[in-house]
Amino acid sequence: MSKQKPGRKHRTPQKRAPRHPSVPSPRAAAPVLLGDGGLPLRGSLDQTATLLQHAKPDQLVELVLPHLWAALADGRVPANVCVDACMTLRNAYGQLGVRAELLPVDLTVQHKDGGGTRYGSLTPSWTGTSWNGHCVLVLPDSERFVDATVEQFDEIREIGAGPMIGKVTLSTHGDGSMMKPGAQVMLQRGDLVLTYTIAGPDALTSIVEHPEAAAHADGHRRTGVNVASFTLAALRGEGVRGRAMQAPHPRLRALLRAVQDAPYEADEAGDVRFRLADQTGCEQWLRLDEIPLPSTVPAAWPRS
Repeated sequence: MSKQKPGRKHRTPQKRAPRHPSVPSPRAAAPVLLGDGGLPLRGSLDQTATLLQHAKPDQLVELVLPHLWAALADGRVPANVCVDACMTLRNAYGQLGVRAELLPVDLTVQHKDGGGTRYGSLTPSWTGTSWNGHCVLVLPDSERFVDATVEQFDEIREIGAGPMIGKVTLSTHGDGSMMKPGAQVMLQRGDLVLTYTIAGPDALTSIVEHPEAAAHADGHRRTGVNVASFTLAALRGEGVRGRAMQAPHPRLRALLRAVQDAPYEADEAGDVRFRLADQTGCEQWLRLDEIPLPSTVPAAWPRS
C-alpha cells in the first residue's frame, strides 16, 4: 500500500572541497556554501572519479555534475532539499553551457514484493517556507532526466548508487512544458522501480513564482557557480580534458581554454576563484562567471 510522506523545510546545502586526486582540491580551505542540515545523503567521490574516467564526451557534464554535487554535500543536506538542489544545479549546469529546467513530479517507489511508497504530489503546495512535493531536472538538449536528491528516500539511499540520471523522450508543448502532464518516466534502481509522474504547469508555477524562489535566487546562483567551478576543475584533469573538449557545449570548451591549469581557491566568503592573467598580464582572482570569454561564446543559462 502506498503512503504519502509530507515534505519538510529545505535549504541549500553546505559543501566540502573534493578529496580525491581525480577531483582536485582548491588551494585554500573548503568553501562554506549556503545552508546546513543532517540528512544522510552521501555522494561518492569514487563514483565521480569513475564517471570522469569512463564517461563519453556528451555525457561528462550531465553525469558528473550531480554526482559531484552530492559528494560535496557529504551528508549535510536537509530533508526535502529537492527545490534548492534543482535551483542550484540549474545554475551550475547553465554556467557550463547546459540548459536545465525544473520539473515537479510525483514519485512512486515500487518494491519487488509489490509494496510501494509515494513521495511528492501532482498538486504540490507550500506550508510557510516549506514546499510539499518533489522536483527533478530535465536537460532538454540531451533529453536527460536528473534526480539529484533521490537518496533522501531511505530505501533508495540503502542501495548507494547516487543521483538518478536517465534518458527520456521530450516534446515541447504549447504551455512551455517539456513533458506532458501525467506522462510517466520509469527507471530501475536495484530491485526498486521508480515511477515519476509529471505534474502540470501549475506545479512549476508554484515553485518559480513563490516569494521563496525570489528570496534565495542570488544564493542559488552563487552556489551553482561554485559547484560549476569544481566541476570545471575536474574536467580539465589529466585523462579527462581531451574528452571534455569534445563535448557539445561551446561554453564549456571556452572555459576550459580560458582556465587551462590556473590555480583556484576558495576565498573567505566561500566563493571559488581562479587565478588568471588579464589583458595587461596582471594576475587576478576571478569567479567562474567573471572570466572574460569571446563574444561568440553562448551566454550562461538561464537566460532572461
